[in-house]
Amino acid sequence: MGTLYVSDLDGTLLRRNQQTSAYTNRVINQLVKQGLCFSYATARSYSTARLVTKGMVAAFPLIVYNGAFIRDNASGELLHTSAFEPCDAERIVRELSGQGVAPIVYEMIDGAERFSYLPDAINRQTAEFIALRQGDGRDRKVSTLEELLVGEVFYFTCIGEPQQLEPFFRRYRTTFHCVYQRDIYSGEQWLEIMPKTTSKAHAARRLKELLGCERVVAFGDGPNDIELFDVADESYAVANAVPELKCRATAVIGSNEDDGVAKWLAEHANPKGN
Repeated sequence: MGTLYVSDLDGTLLRRNQQTSAYTNRVINQLVKQGLCFSYATARSYSTARLVTKGMVAAFPLIVYNGAFIRDNASGELLHTSAFEPCDAERIVRELSGQGVAPIVYEMIDGAERFSYLPDAINRQTAEFIALRQGDGRDRKVSTLEELLVGEVFYFTCIGEPQQLEPFFRRYRTTFHCVYQRDIYSGEQWLEIMPKTTSKAHAARRLKELLGCERVVAFGDGPNDIELFDVADESYAVANAVPELKCRATAVIGSNEDDGVAKWLAEHANPKGN
């Protein structure tokens, strides 16, 4: 049965250069091939997560979009999904646009992941984010609000000024699952809106069931890892983690720049006994 080890990605497994190190790749590849049950949980998409962890070639499931999807690392097969009810997605788009917030809308269209947006309505911060992802096959420009919602919507991302986004965080946080924080690389304020049952914690529990594991050990650095820590049997904050996460952790380990997670796994994880 054993243990499932789940690590956050940005600020935890990834270094400041937004890449996993050769050492981290080597350790995790070796442990997974020996039988370790491992996953990383990230707000990133499957494609961008794979890009920044390209040295991890071992097959293991990934928790992406903050838990909206669980995908097989090797085949890309969807193992778990969660999405908004159409009426909820319509309400969010209507209310955001009514206050001048133009979101990025993530949805499944004809079995493929797409992100949709109104190019004439988005702000500078959102345009810069999209520019870094053009060409990966998900980009979808639309011209009307109705066209934003042609697929199965599972995620909204809003990037902008706190005074614009915080009221929506307060409005939606009890109805949906929201992450409201500054991006660790750009420093821009983000509001991410997901279905209520979408979270790293929900996905970790689901993956634990799928793999038949008995325990979860988690690693993280930020406020959006708190729920994951709360459902884990053991939790470890990297040295660069925020204070509120360190307070909830079983212990504090080395930083992301020092390969803290990989070094802990190399010393403490038992692939055969998990």
